Amino acid sequence: MEARFFRIHIEEIAYYTKRPKGLFAAVGNLVDQKIMSEAEIEEYWRNRRWFEANLLIPPFYGDLKPVLPITWYKNNAAGNEMFAKMAFYVRMAAKYDRRLYLTYTDTEPGEIVYEDDFQIGVVNSRHGGPGFTTVPYSDATGSEGNFFLASE
Repeated sequence: MEARFFRIHIEEIAYYTKRPKGLFAAVGNLVDQKIMSEAEIEEYWRNRRWFEANLLIPPFYGDLKPVLPITWYKNNAAGNEMFAKMAFYVRMAAKYDRRLYLTYTDTEPGEIVYEDDFQIGVVNSRHGGPGFTTVPYSDATGSEGNFFLASE
């Protein structure tokens, strides 16, 4: 299947969105719960500052609506390049036994309410059904940790 959009997440359902928690939230929980070492927490904050400066934060974050949008990466050169920079988050999830899943789709995963070069934000996000595939992240990656990367 050619995927237009993808999302890396854990099985745990987020309180506000009622959808699987994404990678940022899953690792952020490790920091909040002080599960990671002090050095890892410092590295987390360095990475987070970088992402906050370089990955546009959709305007809907911080606005606690009854149903928050979910972000999906675009399967294009920009989206894949940005996701590749999340290696620290993937490592921490693996180290602390947060099993990651890759969900991808060739259709819009919900009603798009935000879009930039890297990602979309959707309401009524779907994670299953026709046109959606979910696999353990470890099964979706090759020796270099890449999956179905766009050839753009």
